[in-house]
Amino acid sequence: MQKSKSQKLKLGIFVILSTVLFLTVVYLIGQKQNMFKKSFTISAFFQNVNGLQKGNNVRYSGIDIGMVNAIEMVNDSVIKVSMKIEEKIIKHIRKNAIATIGSDGLVGNMIVNIIPGEGEASKIYNGDVIESYSRIGADDILSTLSATNDNISILIAGLLEITDKMNKGEGTLGILLNDTIMAKDLQSSVSNIKKVSRGASKSIQEINSMIASLKSNKEGVFGALVNDTISGQKLKTIVSNLEDSSIEIDNVLNGIKTIVGEVNSSKGAFNYLIKDSTLVQELKSTMKNINEGTDKFNDNMEALKHNFLFKGYFKKLERQEKKSQK
Repeated sequence: MQKSKSQKLKLGIFVILSTVLFLTVVYLIGQKQNMFKKSFTISAFFQNVNGLQKGNNVRYSGIDIGMVNAIEMVNDSVIKVSMKIEEKIIKHIRKNAIATIGSDGLVGNMIVNIIPGEGEASKIYNGDVIESYSRIGADDILSTLSATNDNISILIAGLLEITDKMNKGEGTLGILLNDTIMAKDLQSSVSNIKKVSRGASKSIQEINSMIASLKSNKEGVFGALVNDTISGQKLKTIVSNLEDSSIEIDNVLNGIKTIVGEVNSSKGAFNYLIKDSTLVQELKSTMKNINEGTDKFNDNMEALKHNFLFKGYFKKLERQEKKSQK
């Protein structure tokens, strides 16, 4: 009977301890899973969750605020991640917050990091969706590094080929590197260019000096022309008069050309007089007859003077002429 009571006591103690232990474990698990805390759910969409699993932690600015509640494949390129967040954190998270997926340490589990957004925004509510940002995973980094290594290998091979050709003296650059005569010619050319440059600089300085001297020397002819506005105005007037004279000369020449053209085209009396030989002969004959007629007329007048009928008349004319001369 005593043995039976002892066994019952031990059994009762075991049951009580087991129950306490069970409740403790359930409480701890529930505490970890936020089963006994007020919470709300938010979600974000990602293209790659990088190994994130249900139950992984959710952090806001480095503080654990919840866990991943569900991971759902929406389509072939979009994954929905639902997060269970403690309700007391709701006043700190805004709708412009950004969710990213990272690792807890170098080799730890994947977690969801919620980063505060820039600027002002209203607080989130149960069931809201926040923006997401997919970071580059290790596989993407390795793939990029592999492509980069391939490109570097191709680049090195090309450089080796170019270096080999240069060492053999192939190509323009190879000739320049290996031909000492051409190098000396280039040095000579550079030296000549430097000399020409110095000469040009010196010439420019001399020209500037001459210009400065002309500006400062107002007594010389050129200096007066440059600095004296009155002389400049006179020169403008002279040039204007020369232009007017040139126009008048052109007009005179055009008139002369017109006359010469008319003469050459057998128009007008002058060309007719010059080119018609018959008329010239007639004119000569006429002038000869006029001269002969004039001589005969003079003879007749002289004969009349000695005629007794007209002798008194001519003497009267002579007397009147002498009186008028006096």
